[in-house]
Amino acid sequence: NEEMDNSGKEKEAIQLMADADKKVKSSGSFLGGMFGGGHHKVEEACEMYCRAANMFKMAKNWSAAGNAFCKAARLHMQLQNKHDCATSFIDAGNAFKKSDPNEAIKCLNASIDIYTDMGRFTIAAKHHISIAEIYESEMVDIEKAIAHYEQAADYYKGEESNSSANKCLLKVGAYCAQLEQYQKAIEIYEQVGANTMDNPLLKYSAKEYFFKASLCHFIVDELNAKIAIEKYEEMFPAFSDSRECKLLKKLLEAHEEQNSDAFTEAVKEFDSISRLDQWHTTLLLRIKKTIQGDEGDLK
Repeated sequence: NEEMDNSGKEKEAIQLMADADKKVKSSGSFLGGMFGGGHHKVEEACEMYCRAANMFKMAKNWSAAGNAFCKAARLHMQLQNKHDCATSFIDAGNAFKKSDPNEAIKCLNASIDIYTDMGRFTIAAKHHISIAEIYESEMVDIEKAIAHYEQAADYYKGEESNSSANKCLLKVGAYCAQLEQYQKAIEIYEQVGANTMDNPLLKYSAKEYFFKASLCHFIVDELNAKIAIEKYEEMFPAFSDSRECKLLKKLLEAHEEQNSDAFTEAVKEFDSISRLDQWHTTLLLRIKKTIQGDEGDLK
């Protein structure tokens, strides 16, 4: 019987929308404005759109819910309720996420404009991340995802939320390396590594960032990688003793000798103790391919 109930909700919502539309129209007419308390009518209509939106949500009609929240948002704007306007755009965006990613992005961008205008940069950053995630998962547009993660990182930095900024930057670094934008990836990993190495809680992560920067260097140029690794050891002595650093040195040696088997052995040995994820494996394969006569696998 649950289904019945929700289809009833949808009919009710459609009726509510029609009534709200009428209210908005009459608030704009000369007589309605003069005698009908136009402002009050707009407020009532706004509340009706929100109620309708929630009924559409119950009926899982996501695009209708999104549209209803958008109508509410526009009326909030007209009433100068900036905060409520932004919230309604977020609600619209969350509904559209389930049906129309492009519309979701438009709504989230509209809310970001309001929040930045109000100086609420931390909230704006959070919604830039939501947009980045839609680009990652729904639209598979990595360049755009990167742009929104970078914007979020900028806003977080401005508000001194450095750990949140670093999280966004690490996303950017990982994608840049995948897209072969190694120089940019290196800058990010070095920057985040330097930011985290003095924090006793994050020390463990710092060696991971220097490891990632080293792999990016290695793909570009073997000599560069050597120099970079020495620099990281000097900056951060704990890096010297790490398994990551020992692996890099073995890989450099194998690469110098153009020895594919030694390269693969070193990777396998490391992987048997701490699993290398897809990202690391991809970069290691790219390095291994630069060895003469290599088959391009890590078997």
